[in-house]
Amino acid sequence: MDLRQLQYFVAVYEQGSISGAARACAVAQPSLSKALQQLEDELRVRLFVRQSRGVTPTEDGERLYGHAGRMLSQMQSLKASFRHSVTRVQFRLGLIRALGVERMSQLLRDFTAGVDGLELHLVEPDEEADARIISPRMLRAGEQFLPIWHDRFVLALPAGHPLALQNELGLSQMQGQALIKRTPCEAWSTFYPELIRQGIQPDIRADIHTIEYALGLVSAGVGCALVPDLESLRERQDVVLRPLAELTLERTIGMAYPRSHSEDTPLRWLQQVCRQTAAQSAG
Repeated sequence: MDLRQLQYFVAVYEQGSISGAARACAVAQPSLSKALQQLEDELRVRLFVRQSRGVTPTEDGERLYGHAGRMLSQMQSLKASFRHSVTRVQFRLGLIRALGVERMSQLLRDFTAGVDGLELHLVEPDEEADARIISPRMLRAGEQFLPIWHDRFVLALPAGHPLALQNELGLSQMQGQALIKRTPCEAWSTFYPELIRQGIQPDIRADIHTIEYALGLVSAGVGCALVPDLESLRERQDVVLRPLAELTLERTIGMAYPRSHSEDTPLRWLQQVCRQTAAQSAG
């Protein structure tokens, strides 16, 4: 048993899937699966129950998670005790809502790992910031835009919803349909006016701000919601994602930063991380 195996195990436990853990650890999925299998063979127990959409920890997996977390934390503390003190570097990053927790966490993890002494402050996108993760329409004068993700919006439905049996949905099927309104949302700003223009009146059940709350309400059967078609959402078992046949709803998310900026290390590194993320996303 080694620390790498334990790190992979913890990632699988926390991500709820082997594919999600592989992305979080930046390793190939077969390599992570092999390391996990070796750990199970060495311990002579089954740590996870494999399912079609993710994994569930067994009783032995639950027990190991507590031990593994403490061991990894102790190892980090040990390493930190031998590090020389570094100058703290302040960096303010503005973020819009609904970016996707998993992929944004990975980007921030890569960013913070590359700058010694970085003290990252996440702020609202309209506050003063060194850089912002936004959509192009929020660009200010004097800013450059580096695209990272291109998202298509789909409709999230409860797993048992009658419309979940269809491969795609028409706008006319939104008549009287229970919907969760999420604002601000570029897709909703196009979707809802188009429904009204066609004389289609949905049943708005809630008005909220985040994808996480929207999905929670969808899972609870309150209504359906427009969400970005993210891989992490496709792995969920409590909601079903379906495209809209008559309307293309898309957005681009990227990094905005001043055209005339100082060549400071954090900003250069963030640009590099964003380019790498964009290349992986396109691939």
